[in-house]
Formats: sequence, C-alpha cells, structure tokens
Amino acid sequence: MIAALGYLALANLAAFAAMGWDKSCARRGERRIPERALLTLALAGGGLGAALAQQVFRHKTRKQPFAGALLAILIAQLVLALFWLNQA
Repeated sequence: MIAALGYLALANLAAFAAMGWDKSCARRGERRIPERALLTLALAGGGLGAALAQQVFRHKTRKQPFAGALLAILIAQLVLALFWLNQA
C-alpha cells in the first residue's frame, strides 16, 4: 500500500511538472510536450496532478479534446480509488 501511494505521489508530481514545463515552453515559443505524452502521464496515475496543474497554470483549459480526455481520466481514477478504498 505504501509503495502504491509513493508511486501515485511521483506520478502526480511528474504530471504536474510536465504541465508546468509545457506552459513555460508555450510562453517562450519553444518546442512543446506532445498532448499524448501529457495524457499518458495522467493515465499512468497522475490525473489529479495534471488536473491541478491545468488550473494552477491555466494551461489547456479550453483545448478540446484534451480537457475532456483529462477530465475523463480524472473521473475514472477517482472512481477506481473509491472502489479500492471500499475494498480495503
């Protein structure tokens, strides 16, 4: 259980940092992180970190289908977390 929580903490930190870095690159006109990579980080357990970064950095909040896909990932992860907690 502790290993799973550690993994989720790292996954969310990585997703948050990647979204922040991508926003910084966008402002500077530099090469960006592909949306697929950002969504993969979210899907790998970093959904909450990516969604938080989306609001903190005001990044990709209106970009569809990215925002919708991120929301779907976050909802699915929250449902799985609730299911997992009820099983424990």
